[in-house]
Amino acid sequence: MNLWILTEERPKKEVIETIFLKYLNDKNISGFIDPIRILPVLCDNHFSFIYKATGLNTAKIDNIYIKIISGTSSFVDYLVFENKNEPTQNDIPVYAIEETKTDDKESRNTGVYQRCSKFVYIDFFYANVSKIMLYNLQIEQKKEATRTYIFGTKMLKTLGVEILGKKGIDSKKYNPFTSIDELIELKNSMPTTKNGISVKLIRKENSIEISAKLEKGGRLASDPSIGMTTIMSACLRELGWRKDIIITQHNLPNQQSVGKNNKFIQIANQLNIKIKNLTIPTVKLKEKYWYYETNGEKIGTIFLDIVIDEFSKGFTIYHNHAGCERGYFLTSDNQKLAVEKYTDREKYKAGDKSKIFALPDLVLKDEYEKLIINIEGEMHKNAKQGIKQLKGFDAFEDSYVSKYYPSFDIVRTVVLYGSESAKKPIGKISFILSVTGKILVNIKAPKLFKDSFKNIFDFWK
Repeated sequence: MNLWILTEERPKKEVIETIFLKYLNDKNISGFIDPIRILPVLCDNHFSFIYKATGLNTAKIDNIYIKIISGTSSFVDYLVFENKNEPTQNDIPVYAIEETKTDDKESRNTGVYQRCSKFVYIDFFYANVSKIMLYNLQIEQKKEATRTYIFGTKMLKTLGVEILGKKGIDSKKYNPFTSIDELIELKNSMPTTKNGISVKLIRKENSIEISAKLEKGGRLASDPSIGMTTIMSACLRELGWRKDIIITQHNLPNQQSVGKNNKFIQIANQLNIKIKNLTIPTVKLKEKYWYYETNGEKIGTIFLDIVIDEFSKGFTIYHNHAGCERGYFLTSDNQKLAVEKYTDREKYKAGDKSKIFALPDLVLKDEYEKLIINIEGEMHKNAKQGIKQLKGFDAFEDSYVSKYYPSFDIVRTVVLYGSESAKKPIGKISFILSVTGKILVNIKAPKLFKDSFKNIFDFWK
């Protein structure tokens, strides 16, 4: 039997270790851990699009494999399967894991609410899967939890979600809700926000009304509110409420702003949620929850990230792989900094879209060459666009790279995935991963690239 870990994210060693230890504990089996490696599996110098985690050992599991997938809608970060062969849609996962590095010290809403809809949505596909919220915190945890975090955690526990990686989570204040009135009373006792907008629940004879702004940019798109309203609705259903749930004060201007098939609409159809004065379109649940990723630029950048990590003395100091979480920027003295989204937030909000940071997908440090490599990832068909985007890194380099690595030179380059030919890259393109897994390297690519690929080829000989 093998463990298969399917993920949208760049797999992290500490998360893989947590999954392994959780599995051992739940199965009541023994095992041991050596230094963990995540190895891209090569066959005849071609990448197989499978990673193998080594250093995690138990007699009950032969291998631990990792593959990159994507969700069709509101998807958790990791699905874990016990399978001899590569999992299919019909296989039932052992775990569904949502990972976050965000504590309520950084963001109350993002740390809990924005991810809640994922646990509601997965129940429509895998009703009995073990659901886990994993806090993989990179900075110190806040000493006193906010009311928002307590309320959100109680809702997660009400839906059977296990919380890992947080201190004090066994305290009675985090116990699941036992009644509808208890949930309503706690939510309505919470103070209003700075802008005076507060989410309240009003229980009537035939309905419960939830006042929550769902609008962002003129359409139904406010992720924290979507997460909050969907998990509150799911908890109300779990606690026995069978009558109407109506979202009020949503700020949606018209029927067109509701959309036709976003994640809120999907969940609202299943939980029978209504929006006051507007209509929820009737839609069928998507046929698939996930699919193997074969058409995303992150396939190339994640591969390179892991190759550098495992087969060189280079180091990733920032990653922002497409569709994945944004990492912290690692400074020369090992501080972890949250990268700002805007060079000037107020001007951006006022309409000046040039005030947003253009961020690389991957930033590598070569200590021996005293070189920082800023990488833009793209699909092969969008190579020209990727080269053009290199011009936008000035603000990021001035604010972070040059500031924290003043003695290093900086180069910018493009990494591509999706070529159907074996033609080697030239110019600004340093590396191409073809659709068949062929590794194509520019003869003028950074030395770190060429050395790393030589090492991985030698390893798999």
